[in-house]
Amino acid sequence: MTEKNKNIKKKIDIVLLGASTGGPKVLYDLITSLPGDLNVPVAVVQHMPAEFTKVFADRINENSNLRVKEAENDEKLLKNTVYIAPGGYHMTISVNTIKLDTTPQIHGVRPAVDKLFMSAADCYRGNILACIFTGMGHDGAEGVKKIKSKGGYVLCQDEATSVIYGMPKAAFETGCVDMVLPDYKFKDEIVRIVRGL
Repeated sequence: MTEKNKNIKKKIDIVLLGASTGGPKVLYDLITSLPGDLNVPVAVVQHMPAEFTKVFADRINENSNLRVKEAENDEKLLKNTVYIAPGGYHMTISVNTIKLDTTPQIHGVRPAVDKLFMSAADCYRGNILACIFTGMGHDGAEGVKKIKSKGGYVLCQDEATSVIYGMPKAAFETGCVDMVLPDYKFKDEIVRIVRGL
């Protein structure tokens, strides 16, 4: 059995999604297609101004089998719930609890994917499935390296379906990505990995 197959079979306790330019449509399509009994929390960083993240979360929630909400400081992560980082705040995870902060921007953005991914790696170690989607720049690449160093599993979007192949390319170039997929294949792969199939 290859190391890759062993990783797929490991228990996943959280799914992380990171996106920027072109991300809202990809995330909307993905999250609304996920089953209501995924049985893990999902934490999302989409680079988006503060006034739009709650509207974005509410719109997905109306059409999703999962509960989707804008994340709040100090709330516990619950299964079958999707937490969207509010614009203007970094979102981190500590002891299964969401923390929001206004520490300086990373890569010129707040929230930053790296901040979420790195904190989750400390909290959940290898029991993470992280996904990087379309976006400008290289946010998420350092987080991907840390998640992989702890034994987590990483997917990234392919160039053909990315509006901007910046973030996925940077993630791929770390050598820490387990699988590259078109946007429409993420749902089935996430479900398969989370369920250990």
